[in-house]
Amino acid sequence: MASVHLEAIVAVDLHVAWAALANVGRADKLFAPVLNGCTLEGDTRTVTFANGMAVREQIIDIDAAAHRVAYAVQGASATHMHAGMQLRHAGTGLTRFVWLSAFLPADARPNIEALMRQGVMALRANLERAKGS
Repeated sequence: MASVHLEAIVAVDLHVAWAALANVGRADKLFAPVLNGCTLEGDTRTVTFANGMAVREQIIDIDAAAHRVAYAVQGASATHMHAGMQLRHAGTGLTRFVWLSAFLPADARPNIEALMRQGVMALRANLERAKGS
């Protein structure tokens, strides 16, 4: 099994970042333009990427105390994939965003890591832009 672990500092308060991350049915807003669609039915969300690829994700946990969202991807290019996104206080007005994904097959790593890196940049830009509005 391969994994990708990414972290970034975002210039917003933890409670602002958590409100956005915990709203799992609006992932397309938090990760725009990487995602351009999102629907949530029960504990399953379907996200649509800018290239048109749609992926179903089962939401495993939304843990407010730990500021963590965990999910498992159903289908897509990986035969197995689970991930967690967590937020941590990183100083006054700063939040650390942590994203860990584990998946099979291992040779999917370049594509998954590239999408995750784009997602981290989008999350940071969208949260910081919203703060300035």
